[in-house]
Amino acid sequence: MGGNRSWVGRMTVDDLLALVVDDWWQYEVVEGVLVQLAGRGDLATTLAATMIIVLGAFIRSRKLGRVTSSNGVFKFPGAETGLIPDVGFYGAEPARSIADRNKPIPFAPELAVEIASPSQNASELAAKARTYLNAGTRLVWAVLPRAQAVDVWRAGTAGGPVVRLGMDDSLDGEDVVPGFRHPIADLFQ
Repeated sequence: MGGNRSWVGRMTVDDLLALVVDDWWQYEVVEGVLVQLAGRGDLATTLAATMIIVLGAFIRSRKLGRVTSSNGVFKFPGAETGLIPDVGFYGAEPARSIADRNKPIPFAPELAVEIASPSQNASELAAKARTYLNAGTRLVWAVLPRAQAVDVWRAGTAGGPVVRLGMDDSLDGEDVVPGFRHPIADLFQ
């Protein structure tokens, strides 16, 4: 994934949870390769925190499932890939199927929110969105802080985002998080 550095050597997603590193870096496993993620500043981390708060409150109050932060590892089926969305969501039914909550989440999130780091551009975030969709994620919000926009990707649209939303638009949870709507302008305050 662009904006990241990969390390030499193979690793499993389960190994990722046992990886001991300093607190400054995050890692994912993509097709068995450890990938170091780019750092983020105040804007990206504040956007992620806001999304966790507003989406989490909505989902929790309706008992729709679980929201994860940028530490939740989702292990994708079929490939040794484990990604960590800035914000992830999975429903109550899949949540009941998790046998060990101390291991990586054994499926792709239903909704993944990825916030571009300063070193990422829209095409690099698009590659990550396609990875999510190919693994079974139904909705991806790719947040582009510099553009103050959100590219919306849906299952079945891996060729490109369905729409780019701007400051006058609202995020819509569609059938993944029914009833959720939030103004994009509020995210960038």
